[in-house]
Amino acid sequence: MISWIQRSFQHHFKFIFAVILGATIISFVVTIGAQGGVGRADRTLARRDFFGHNLGSAPDYQQMASDARVSVMLQIGDASGLDDEQLKNYTLQRVAALHFADELHLPQATPTELEGFIRNLRIFAGENGQFDANRYAAFRANGERMLGVTEADVARVLAEDIRMNRVQQLLDGPGYVLPGDVRDQFVHMETSWTVGIATVDYASFHPAIEPTEAELTKYFNENELRYQIAPRVEATYVAFPSAPHLPEVKVTDAEVRAFYDADPTRFPSKVKPAAPITSAPAGGPKGPTITPPVTPDAAFASVRADVETTFRQERARRAALKAASDFGYDLYQNKVAAGAFDAFLASRQLTAKPLAPFTQDAGPAELGSSADIGEAAFKLDADHYYSEALATPDGAAIVIWKAVEPTRKPALAEVRAKVLADYQDDQRHQRFIALGHAIKADLQARLKGGQNFVQAAAAAAATAAVKIDAKVLPAFTLHAPPTGLDDTVTATLEHLEKGTLSDMVATADKGYLVYALDRKEPDPKSSAPRVAEVRGQLAAYSARSGSSAYFSEMVAAELKRSEAATAQAQ
Repeated sequence: MISWIQRSFQHHFKFIFAVILGATIISFVVTIGAQGGVGRADRTLARRDFFGHNLGSAPDYQQMASDARVSVMLQIGDASGLDDEQLKNYTLQRVAALHFADELHLPQATPTELEGFIRNLRIFAGENGQFDANRYAAFRANGERMLGVTEADVARVLAEDIRMNRVQQLLDGPGYVLPGDVRDQFVHMETSWTVGIATVDYASFHPAIEPTEAELTKYFNENELRYQIAPRVEATYVAFPSAPHLPEVKVTDAEVRAFYDADPTRFPSKVKPAAPITSAPAGGPKGPTITPPVTPDAAFASVRADVETTFRQERARRAALKAASDFGYDLYQNKVAAGAFDAFLASRQLTAKPLAPFTQDAGPAELGSSADIGEAAFKLDADHYYSEALATPDGAAIVIWKAVEPTRKPALAEVRAKVLADYQDDQRHQRFIALGHAIKADLQARLKGGQNFVQAAAAAAATAAVKIDAKVLPAFTLHAPPTGLDDTVTATLEHLEKGTLSDMVATADKGYLVYALDRKEPDPKSSAPRVAEVRGQLAAYSARSGSSAYFSEMVAAELKRSEAATAQAQ
């Protein structure tokens, strides 16, 4: 089996694993501040070293984040639940662990280690937790439809993960756990629950809320910080649109194809997928059903016109950004003072356009409300009155600083609509919580009167004039919960005994009341294998905390060092 995996892994299907590249670039990317357009377009990024990688380079960080996503996908089978913050943390800790492995001179993974590692990857595990050849074949066949990585990339990530695991094993603690903790966790996970769930729809709750002027004024005064108007920049801008550069853009077929190959997911194929094929070797069992992948050439041909249009537009935007950067550089080279700016602008046959005052977070509406532009504008002042070249939806621009409106408290009349909306939202939420208490009391009375849970919930919904969906779930455990069970419900179970009804727990759009029809605790003595499994899980978690803490300290120290080094270099 393993030999077959290795052969397939090494010799078949160049794109065999799917990777979703992180779209959000790490917040530690450092750019040269808006200090009067110092330089042209190729001098806008400052290097920030992080264990030999440059956090100041978007491509460098994208590669690190891509490797981290591949690692997560291979080891746990799915990276979709990983948010940007978790990916960032894992990416940086992974780089730190590999740096530490280099310092310890840990050897590269052997072929035998690689075989064993592949066999135990979660992404290829079947229902029984063991390697499933059908899962491997299906994933291999469909990998090309998503953003692919090469065999060399996958092999490199796997080899790095093996080295990272070695470092973790060296740093992990002994994994001590107390018998009481094991028992509590076992009981928590294996208790059998039969529950009724009443889900109150917040969207169906529409109380009439009409505050008096005195109530609204009181609310405004008590929450005045919410309505402070943040500092706003007064500025103009010089536009460098990309449209005039489009006729100048010339591209070759090879360049268009290379642009497509760099990120095929930007251009979903318009080719209709072929019919699924089921393999059935002579005399052998029926194989997995596989949908033949669309060839890269066919996929490209179906979207070529879109690719070329996008490519030409990007080239034109790049030309516009260069023109803006050149203009900023001329301002810097000629030491143009604020008082001489208008004359300098006229000499270049350019004009400055007005911007409505804007905040740092929102940015100017005329330039797409870009927070990046807002941040750049707030770095300007009377001494450094113009920005570097900034990308805009239509090309590029140079922002010209005029003044800053300080923070101020508005009069109620200026923000009355927002205050009223906030008051009504707050009151609606408070009344929804109160409604939950009333529904609970109504349900309890009806249950004691002999009605079943679903009937009682329907009657309570009619009384409260809201929508309530009620259902009774078959017996389950938290070790194997029903598909789609909300975390709010599982958290509620910790405080319920048999025959009791929970308070309503409100989320953003729902309210949950949980009724425990039955609750059966397991006997740890009769479930020794499962208890041992829980003990192993807790021990592994306890042990792994040692390496995680160490890597976190490494990351924090390196970021602090690199921040200081970058600041000194600037």
